[in-house]
Amino acid sequence: MSELRQRQPGISAERNSREAPVARRQKGGCADAAQSNGISILDILRVLATVVIASCGLSYYITNSESFLWGYRPWFTRWPVVKTYLTGPVNLTPAQLSLYNGSDPHLPIYLAVNGSIFDVSANPAIYGSGGSYNFFAGRDATRAFVTGCFQEDLTPDLIGAEERFIPVEDVEGEKITNAQKKIRREREMRLARTAVEQTVNRWESFFRNHKKYFQVGKVVDDGTEDPLKGKRALCEGAVQQRPKRSEMEEGKV
Repeated sequence: MSELRQRQPGISAERNSREAPVARRQKGGCADAAQSNGISILDILRVLATVVIASCGLSYYITNSESFLWGYRPWFTRWPVVKTYLTGPVNLTPAQLSLYNGSDPHLPIYLAVNGSIFDVSANPAIYGSGGSYNFFAGRDATRAFVTGCFQEDLTPDLIGAEERFIPVEDVEGEKITNAQKKIRREREMRLARTAVEQTVNRWESFFRNHKKYFQVGKVVDDGTEDPLKGKRALCEGAVQQRPKRSEMEEGKV
């Protein structure tokens, strides 16, 4: 009995030594299985990188080699915009602005809408010397954007431009009183001024949000008086575009 009791620890130790490698193999197998069945962070990063690269390549192909980001160009990727941001806005008088009309190849091409100056140098064939819209370069021609008269209205003066949206009185014998006509005229005047404002804002937004143009500064007053300010008659082209009262009345029927 004493011998049996003395030999038991040895048997137990031997059994443990045989069972330990088996347990380790089982544990290692479970760990390997868990690792093989799981997705590591590196795998996720590889998939994301592949998707991004494929998207950029497809964008480059579809946009005819113009953009890797489907036409989106953050402002900090455009050096002229970054340069303007670092150096600050450019404030020019009308006389100074006139120098940036595309005639000097060493200067950028600027135009202004509603006092905001935009760099349109990216399209010299349009706004540069000899371009189809070169008459806009080097000036604030906001009135022309409203009236459509590109020869007569190359000026920022908007006084009277609202007449472009006021109906022509071509209906005879209207059965309304003078007081009613006055109220109607005041209402239509408010609507016309709103139309002018919306037209100006639309053009200003066009240049501000254009992928090739960007705002560089503002036009500042140099104290020079415009002798025709407030005295300009509506140009012939704008007169022809005015709505007619008779056509408006027919539309209500």
